[in-house]
Amino acid sequence: MARTSASPLQDELDELLGASAVWPLLRGARLFITGGTGFVGCWLLESILWADARFGLGAQVTVLTRSPDAFVRRAPHLANSPRVQLHEGDMKSFAWPGGTYSHLIHAATETNTDLSHPDALTLYSASVEGTRHVLEFARTSGVGDMLLVSSGAVYGRQPTDVPRIDERYLGAPSSLDLKAGYGNGKRAAEFLSVAYQQRYGIRAKIARCFAFVGPYLPLDSGFAIGNFIADALAGRDVRVNGDGTPRRSYLYAADLAHWLWTILARGAPGAAYNVGAEDDHSIIDVARHVADVVAPQVAVMRAHEPAVGVAPDRYVPCTRRAREELGLAATVALDDAVRRTASWNRRRAALATVG
Repeated sequence: MARTSASPLQDELDELLGASAVWPLLRGARLFITGGTGFVGCWLLESILWADARFGLGAQVTVLTRSPDAFVRRAPHLANSPRVQLHEGDMKSFAWPGGTYSHLIHAATETNTDLSHPDALTLYSASVEGTRHVLEFARTSGVGDMLLVSSGAVYGRQPTDVPRIDERYLGAPSSLDLKAGYGNGKRAAEFLSVAYQQRYGIRAKIARCFAFVGPYLPLDSGFAIGNFIADALAGRDVRVNGDGTPRRSYLYAADLAHWLWTILARGAPGAAYNVGAEDDHSIIDVARHVADVVAPQVAVMRAHEPAVGVAPDRYVPCTRRAREELGLAATVALDDAVRRTASWNRRRAALATVG
C-alpha cells in the first residue's frame, strides 16, 4: 500500500489524546474492526494510527467494509495507511480472514436506516445475525478482548424523572414496538457477547453510546446536530423538526475514541459502560448554540411551539461508572465541539473544491 499523508486531525489528536495512558496497552495489537469506515470507525482509525505513529505501537488493523473503493476515495490517508488492511464484506456474511487477532471492535450498525416500522426486521436481524457472525469469527481467530459498540437505545424510553440514566437501570424498549428494532437488536447483541464470554472466554466489554458531534459526523442524516451544522454552514436558517424540547448531551468525537479504546483495553469483562456527556441541553438550545458559533446571522426556527404541561423527552447518560472505574471524562464543551466540527467541514469542502 502507498504511504498515507498526515492526518488532517493531527493537531487535535496531539492536544486531546497525547496524555492518555491507554496506548501502551495496545502495543503490538492485531485489531479487527467492523464498522471501521463510518463516523465511529473513522475516529477509531484516526486515533490508533496517530498513536501508532507517535508511540511506535506496532499495531495492525484490519477493517471490514462493504466498499473498500468508496473508503479509499473518502479517507485516503486512512485507507492507504500501511498499518491498515481493508477486508471486503458484510458483517452478517463476510469471509473470515486468516491469521489471529488480539482485539476486536464490533462497531458496524444500521443506524442510517429508517428506524420506523418498515425497517424493523432489517435493523433487528442485522444486529443479531451480524453480531453472531462476528463472535464466531472472534472465537476462531484467537481474540482475547472484544468491544461491542452498543447504544443507549437498550434502555428504551428514558423516564422523565430520571435526569441521567445509568447502567443499573433495568428498563428496556418494548418488544411489541416495531420502532424499537434497533434498541432490541442491540440488547440481543449484548446478550450474545456476554454469552460468548461465558462459553468461550472472550473478554467482552460493552460501550452504550449516546449522542456525539465531531468531524466525520454525517450532516445530511437523522442526527439533529449534524443537520443544524449543515444549515448554518450553508447560511440557511437552522430548522428544528419538532418543538425543540427533547434534551440531549453531546460528547466530542475525540473523547469518544479515547473512551472506546480505554473500555476495550481496561474495561471489566462482561460490563457495560455508558459513553456520552452529562451536560444536557434542549434541542432548541443546541440549535441556538450552533447558530451562534457557526453563523450568527441566521435565525433558528422550530416546526411548532411546545405543548403545555408535557415533560420533555430525555436521552442523557450517567457516566459515573466510566469516570470512577476508568478515569474518563468529557473534555470538550459543546460550543467548542461545534466550532471544531464546523471548521473541519469547511476545510474539507474547500479541499474538495480545489481538487
